[in-house]
Amino acid sequence: MTDTTTAPLFTIGYEQVSSQAVLDALSRAGVDLLVDVRAVAASRRAGFSKTLLAAGVASREIGYLHLRGLGTPAEGRQAARSGRHAEMRRIFSEHLATPTAQQQLDELTGLVRAGRRACLLCFERHPEHCHRQIIADIVCERVGVRVEHLAADPL
Repeated sequence: MTDTTTAPLFTIGYEQVSSQAVLDALSRAGVDLLVDVRAVAASRRAGFSKTLLAAGVASREIGYLHLRGLGTPAEGRQAARSGRHAEMRRIFSEHLATPTAQQQLDELTGLVRAGRRACLLCFERHPEHCHRQIIADIVCERVGVRVEHLAADPL
């Protein structure tokens, strides 16, 4: 059962958007913790590498947490880039069974259960093609909140 009075678990992708647009979307939604679920928190996109992203959200009084263990393994990222989304989902589901992924999934669940207005961040613009949808579905089922996908204004 989903509690509609509790804050949802938000997600956002930064494909085809600026860091400023992502920060604006997070602020509008009242997010207080950005949870980076990329295996590698580096990006060629301005403002999305770990240090710059953490500084950007801090300037909006939003916390930053990198849960690398909830990132998609290299072979899953390659499958996603090739449009093989079912394969990416299979690879990521297998990865979720690892002890590190389970520990970080539990950590995220605890934060959401404690009332943090958290938002999962990854590159893919469309959540249905991204592993963050899988993470969000698990956490939302555990905690009884809904997921809300944020969309930043495109470039």
